[in-house]
Amino acid sequence: MIPLPWTTQPPDEFRGAAIAVGNFDGVHAGHRFLFKLLRKQADAIGGPAVVVTFEPHPLKLLRPSAFMPVLTPAADRVALIQQCAIDRVWLLHTTEDLLRLSAQEFFEEVLQKRLQARALVEGTSFHFGRDRAGDVRLLAELCRDANIVLSVVPPFELAGRPVSSSRVRAALESGDVRAAAQLLERPYRLRGTVARGAQRGRGLGFPTANLVDTQSLVPAEGVYAVRVPLDEKTWPGAANIGPNPTFGDLARKVEVHLIGFDGDLLGQSLEMDFIERLRGVQTFASVNELAEQIQRDVDAARRLAQ
Repeated sequence: MIPLPWTTQPPDEFRGAAIAVGNFDGVHAGHRFLFKLLRKQADAIGGPAVVVTFEPHPLKLLRPSAFMPVLTPAADRVALIQQCAIDRVWLLHTTEDLLRLSAQEFFEEVLQKRLQARALVEGTSFHFGRDRAGDVRLLAELCRDANIVLSVVPPFELAGRPVSSSRVRAALESGDVRAAAQLLERPYRLRGTVARGAQRGRGLGFPTANLVDTQSLVPAEGVYAVRVPLDEKTWPGAANIGPNPTFGDLARKVEVHLIGFDGDLLGQSLEMDFIERLRGVQTFASVNELAEQIQRDVDAARRLAQ
């Protein structure tokens, strides 16, 4: 997916639509709830359902020191949005000139002029325009003047609390990948490139793929049961995030052992879906103790991720 500048004139199939605008990082249960209502609104007006989202995340330009890795890289985010019965996704290139547009300018230039929006669907916390000055109250006024239908969606709650990207992030940062999966309505996925590691796992009888250049938030340190889709098959796996203190290696790594797999993955892109956290990082008195624990981890991961 190539982000396009806001000055681009989108194809005809983007215009006259019901539109939702937002970052939609994670494409979690709350976003999916909003997209269901967007689909209904699109059907009501007889137009397409269009989502407008941004790449990179605006915070990366506005406050780079506060920016955290995303939950979903752009290509994954677009694919997940399209799976929600959305007809088109406009991935806007986030630039300084886009962020300088006032709320009214964004409404007029992007939503009216380029997309010819007929309906908008947004959450109650939606903000837009320079300094996030626009809110749903201003949006309602602009839509009324432009004869555009506006639907404001209440927060979607799970276990009595609104589902949000920050809530998903907090679950992952604490290692609670099961809670994150409930919020996302799917297991959390991490992607990276397989690089050559120290090959200690191979010496212990449990070869691992060492992942670098991960494209999204890495969960808390620990050992996890995961699933790894590869070559039209899904492999159960045991993943380790963190250092290897038994060997005095304090560098944080992401490694995964594919249970039952025999082959060379060096240089390949690899994805893994997190199922359950098995334990935290531990230091063992001997290599034999470590190998025994890894065997227990692998057995547990096989049961959980099979």
